[in-house]
Amino acid sequence: MQHCRRAGIIGVALLVFLASCSPFQKLQKKGTDVEKYQAAVSYFKKGDWYRSGLLFEEIIPILKGSTESEMAQFYRAYTEYHQGNYQLSSFHFKQFYETFARSDYAQEAMYMYALSLYKDSPSYNLDQSNSLTAVAALQDFVNTFPTSPFSKECTTMILDLRNKLERKSYDKAKLYYKTSAANIANYRSAVVSINNFQREYPDSGFNEELAYLRVDAQHSLAQNSSVEKQKERYQEVVTFYQGFVDKYPNSKYARTAEKLFTDSQKELERINKEEKEKKPESQPAGKVSTATASN
Repeated sequence: MQHCRRAGIIGVALLVFLASCSPFQKLQKKGTDVEKYQAAVSYFKKGDWYRSGLLFEEIIPILKGSTESEMAQFYRAYTEYHQGNYQLSSFHFKQFYETFARSDYAQEAMYMYALSLYKDSPSYNLDQSNSLTAVAALQDFVNTFPTSPFSKECTTMILDLRNKLERKSYDKAKLYYKTSAANIANYRSAVVSINNFQREYPDSGFNEELAYLRVDAQHSLAQNSSVEKQKERYQEVVTFYQGFVDKYPNSKYARTAEKLFTDSQKELERINKEEKEKKPESQPAGKVSTATASN
């Protein structure tokens, strides 16, 4: 009895669902292009992005060349945006402003293209290719429409994305540093990554820590290098330390960095002494060796 009652409830719910969908389904199957366009606009204004998008997708190819084509493509891009399909909305907004460059909506479409890319930017710990594309698009909009009411917001988004890219670059440098013990090549990679970071983000709050880590990584690289490379690499430790202490004289890393500097100086003294001992003693001027005289 209970099973029959449950089946009856499910059946009624299904009928209600089918009945509620049937007008839209009938419109898709039998509606004219005009009816579908009007319904798509109506659904759009009601915030029914899914149904509106389905109808626009269906009729846009048919509307090509008509006066309704422009708005249909503009609305269609927004239906994807409002559903969170940012890759699709960026594609359609870009297609719109390239197709309808003289449209009153071209500026807004270009902004929405950049905004869609911004929304599609992943977390800082993931690949940031999309973020770089978004920065380029946002900057392009600001350059093209400097007086637009959207420009200020674009500038804010650019700064937000640059912070994300900065964090990604910082984490990359730290990862090389953290894994250096397992792979000596990563000491060099850490130094290169830190150099790149400092050039790209000279005002970053991470630079003090990274400047110290560069001294540390270079010192470890020198320690683990072959004899013929140690001198040059210890000299770089001294150079990095001097740059660090000049810029951050009161750093919390100063004492540890100084120990690395002192050790590097001692190693350089040792290397210079060994090099001097290996050099053959020069002959006094005017003195001829016994071997030469005998020949």
